[in-house]
Amino acid sequence: MTDVNLGMPRLPAPAFPADVHERLAADAAQVIARYPDSRSALLPLLHLMQSEEGYVTRTGMQFCADQLGLTTAEVTAVATFYSMYRRKPSGDYQVGVCTNTLCAVLGGDAIFAALQEHLGVGNGETTGDGKVTLEHIECNAACDFAPVVMVNWEFFDNQTIESAKRLVDELRAGSEVTPTRGAPLCDFKRTARVLAGFPDERPGAVAAGGSAGPASLAGLRLAHGDAGAGTVVPPRSGERPAAASPEPAEPGQPPARHPSSHDAPQPSSDSDPRHPAGPVTEEDE
Repeated sequence: MTDVNLGMPRLPAPAFPADVHERLAADAAQVIARYPDSRSALLPLLHLMQSEEGYVTRTGMQFCADQLGLTTAEVTAVATFYSMYRRKPSGDYQVGVCTNTLCAVLGGDAIFAALQEHLGVGNGETTGDGKVTLEHIECNAACDFAPVVMVNWEFFDNQTIESAKRLVDELRAGSEVTPTRGAPLCDFKRTARVLAGFPDERPGAVAAGGSAGPASLAGLRLAHGDAGAGTVVPPRSGERPAAASPEPAEPGQPPARHPSSHDAPQPSSDSDPRHPAGPVTEEDE
């Protein structure tokens, strides 16, 4: 094997100690048995490697290749493609600030900038105590609760600069931190083992899933026709005004002020006889 950068023979990846290799091989066998094609087990096996070392090392990639009959190049191609696989040592807690569109405009960008200054680290960097790795992340399908911060893929909704600072301070202090919803928080290695497909042994983890929050169910309520009148959402520091009452309408007609009038269906030429639209003629063009 030759290092393409230096043109020199490349040393083989070191192996796991015998006892560690035996334990990981037994775990890997359980994972591989789930799939009709063994190479399909590569993604969970990479998570298994992270649960052992905290990131995917050359040793881990060689182990995956040996277990699955793949080349190290094939394993490396996958490990470097997905951002969920770490390629260098990182913190016990991966703190990701969503900076995609909705979270960004509602404060995600400001939260991310404030945390960089507060922690003294840049994107993808880890604090000196090894506790927190900070990164900006793409959408995690929690736009209803923007801006969102995730810690080891657990949700912390409706964050502000101050609440995010308190969150990372508590993580570094070893205080118990409870996600807004979902399973109890654990460190990155334990999270990686769960992602590899092994049972989540944290107390209460199985029953902690819960249901969608009120914001996520608003559309369903509208579809069922049981939504009340619309409200004006104030700034975070302001008071929430009372709901507006719809204006009375004639029998059989919708309220004059639709609770979502900005996106309510509007009459078209086909459904509004008062404004017929004939075929387009050359004069119209």
